[in-house]
Amino acid sequence: MIPSKRLVASYIFDWIVIIAIAALGGGVNNITPNYRPFSLLDLSISFPYVEKEKIPTWLLIVAGLVIPGVIIFLVCLIFVPGPVVSKRTSKALIWRRKFWEWNTGWMGLGMSVATAFMLTQCMKQLFGKPRPDLLSRCNPNVDAVSTHRLGGDGMGLSPLWELVGATICQQADKGIFNDGFRSFPSGHSSFSWAGLLYLTLFLCSKFAIAIPFLPPRPYTTDTPVFEPSPNPTHSILPTHHQNPTTKTPSASPPASVPLRNQAAAPPAYTLVIALIPICAAIYICSTRYSDFRHHGFDILFGSFIGVVCAYFSFRWYHLPIRRGAGWSWGVRSRERAWGVGVGVTGYVGAEGWGSKDREGGGLENGREEAV
Repeated sequence: MIPSKRLVASYIFDWIVIIAIAALGGGVNNITPNYRPFSLLDLSISFPYVEKEKIPTWLLIVAGLVIPGVIIFLVCLIFVPGPVVSKRTSKALIWRRKFWEWNTGWMGLGMSVATAFMLTQCMKQLFGKPRPDLLSRCNPNVDAVSTHRLGGDGMGLSPLWELVGATICQQADKGIFNDGFRSFPSGHSSFSWAGLLYLTLFLCSKFAIAIPFLPPRPYTTDTPVFEPSPNPTHSILPTHHQNPTTKTPSASPPASVPLRNQAAAPPAYTLVIALIPICAAIYICSTRYSDFRHHGFDILFGSFIGVVCAYFSFRWYHLPIRRGAGWSWGVRSRERAWGVGVGVTGYVGAEGWGSKDREGGGLENGREEAV
């Protein structure tokens, strides 16, 4: 089958957009932040400046992006498409599914960390909140408080109890100085949660790690009922109640399976798979507090950004964990790859994802679903 160039180009453009979002965040980081006024007697910004961070930026990238990317690749390479695939399925279809799950897994990860990075960097520059170690970075000229005074009503208590501007600082290193006004929100927190929570959601999806869930089943006359298998080792599958000799529906009332037997909890050890990335994100956040880089609220809000970006990006490319059987969404249709008009229900269509001159392959003949 010859893939549609139009469709392939639309997903290449997805990658371009994701990279552009990350580049925007990196570009914004070079802008001088807003300098919020501060007081020289403010104890919340008087912590010492720690030169060696527990989690430097390069290690954050490894933990929040590189390691999740490697794990996603290995899971797709080894476990996809899973044991439900027929042994007669061609190798080409199997490798197509592996590549598709790998691509969507990486696109979701890229969107998550890129969006969190861009939002965090923009907010840092806009708010200009002092870090807990600002005074150590600033090296203020204490004798010139009156010259740099911007506000405050504390002169009756102390001449230093004033709001002063950043011009009072004598720090020669502009990098250290400007970074002192980028406390809100925490970039380490948002980035780590964006990458590591996304990894947790991905692993939970692939290995069905979720609280048992019963999807709603609207009543129809064609809805199959559940019958207990005569062999307890066999799984319970939906089937129509039929007479084994006539192959027609029986007049006797069909058997049903109790609700408690329609779902089961995963093995408890699988929680370790889900919790390790989360625990790593929590540890990274804690280092920003112990290294005096962020206030508590900065870390909480940065974590919130990362959590929202991770969930949004996962659901953008993947089915719900409890109802998706570990799969990502299918490909867009060829004709709807770049957008749809008013009144069109979605981005899939009957024509599949092959090129126009080869209508026989792909989704339209149902082989892709079998993979």
